[in-house]
Amino acid sequence: LSAPTMSDDSLVSDPVGKPVLEYPCGTPPAPGEAHQIAPGVQWLRMSLPFALAHINLWAVRDDTGWAVFDSGVQTSETAAAWRTLFAAGGALGPEGLTRVFVTHMHPDHMGMAGWLTRKFDCRLWITRLEYLMCRTLVADTGREVPSDGVQFYRRAGWDDEAIENYRARFGGFGKLVHAIPDSYRRLFDDERVLIGGQEWRVVVGHGHSPEHACFHCPARKLFISGDQVLPRISSNVSVFPTEPDADPLGDWLSSLAKLRREVPDDVLVLPSHNEPFRGLHARLNHLERSQNEALNRLCVSLAQPRRAIDVFPELFARPISNEPNLLGMATGESLAHLNYLVHRDEARVTLDDHGVAWYQRR
Repeated sequence: LSAPTMSDDSLVSDPVGKPVLEYPCGTPPAPGEAHQIAPGVQWLRMSLPFALAHINLWAVRDDTGWAVFDSGVQTSETAAAWRTLFAAGGALGPEGLTRVFVTHMHPDHMGMAGWLTRKFDCRLWITRLEYLMCRTLVADTGREVPSDGVQFYRRAGWDDEAIENYRARFGGFGKLVHAIPDSYRRLFDDERVLIGGQEWRVVVGHGHSPEHACFHCPARKLFISGDQVLPRISSNVSVFPTEPDADPLGDWLSSLAKLRREVPDDVLVLPSHNEPFRGLHARLNHLERSQNEALNRLCVSLAQPRRAIDVFPELFARPISNEPNLLGMATGESLAHLNYLVHRDEARVTLDDHGVAWYQRR
């Protein structure tokens, strides 16, 4: 029914010592500038109007211009940065774009894709579920808040103030996304895509979003990870009102194992947030261990019945207030952990007379 506009801030606390990662690419570029990190590969960065204040984008030299990966959120600042990049003397010059690849549908990734594809008359490349889900969420703009959404958050334990904030903010997703293209080129898992004469393999993951596309170039030992793997923060993995019984945490953990199997450890990882890094497998192992620690703490706390909003201290390293973005993300992640246990018959859920869900360890 709606997705948080700040989709990538880290919430799960990190009890296990972090692995030592290498960050070989130096200082991030300013908006409108670019740093070359490999021949024909440019690192771009755009500002975001969220607590997580930046997104990394990547430009790869293609046959007659540039292929870009992700687009930034729809703001006047992002549009100005793109114009600077493509101006005469800009980092990407006046040649323009050949294609726009989008890893997934969140506004900081999809926001300017329609603007770019129309400006350069080029195609959007994205997986089917990400494209269709984006269209669905954009269509919520201007709609009345659905009763399913209110029921979902009441069930999680939200009070009247939180519900009113939800009503006031519903449909905000579409305000951050330029009119999306009416057609697209579908990306498939394990597909090989030629960009500038070199092969990039599509590696699809799940959990953070429905059908998230990562891109691995074996010849260059580069891996564009989107939000599926981030070096300093953990990806937001949440349950939303549209699919209240989903198991996104199970999907995400399976995707971490898939990346460990299919992407070698010697790649330079190009993430959507923080800096490019080396040490992919160490980071994957750490994320998996941290989630297991969080699930163990949660299981202990469920000796007595708890609501989704009651388990925040077991999962999150900071207090969770009624600030709408933070509360929404925390609730979604709590439900992801609780649903994970319910799906594996390690916890049960019952509804009280007010329709509030209570979870308890089996």
